[in-house]
Amino acid sequence: MQDFGFYRYLCERMKGSFPGESAHEKMLPEPIDSSYSYPRKSNGSAHPSSVLIPLYPDHEGDMHVLLTLRTGHIRHAGQISFPGGRSEVNEELIDTALRETHEEIGINPQSIRVACSITSIYLYRSNSQITPFVGFLHQKPDLTINPNEVEEAFSVPLSQLLDDRNLVREVWELNKRKVDVPYWDIHPTTPLWGATAMIMSELLVLYREYLNQISQS
Repeated sequence: MQDFGFYRYLCERMKGSFPGESAHEKMLPEPIDSSYSYPRKSNGSAHPSSVLIPLYPDHEGDMHVLLTLRTGHIRHAGQISFPGGRSEVNEELIDTALRETHEEIGINPQSIRVACSITSIYLYRSNSQITPFVGFLHQKPDLTINPNEVEEAFSVPLSQLLDDRNLVREVWELNKRKVDVPYWDIHPTTPLWGATAMIMSELLVLYREYLNQISQS
């Protein structure tokens, strides 16, 4: 498999601390009423879950990320997400991410080169603690979509997500509260927001670091 510079950077970078919550907060939906805030920490009862952030280079070497649009009848229906889900009993989190990726979009786990996990995030509505793993593919994969879980799979260049012109803020009404919501406008019908956007934000901080490093070398 091609040896990616970003892969090597993450393998080295994981020896230190990751941006974590400071990166998550950039894409955190915030209630307009300052007296209320969404829970950010589990009370210890959260279900362990994991997702895979699948990355691959195009023919010019630009890095792309694979995303899914969930079907309308499963948890977090109709939202853009990374492939993943809840861990089974005695299952390692990395194995969950690889298994779910294979089940949802048909990527063989043997073709994925996992660099590291990044900062986990708590989803209070589903009481899940999600650990993201960054995985690399040597080229755009052939996908087999599971229609029971995935409506669509698509890819986005990381350069498009780094472009602030694709970043939008709007006030939405969620559960009878007005909420300031940052999101990426990168899909014809569906915003990239919430937990997936918060995870993506940390990945992009790390990718910016990597680009800055190679530009100075």
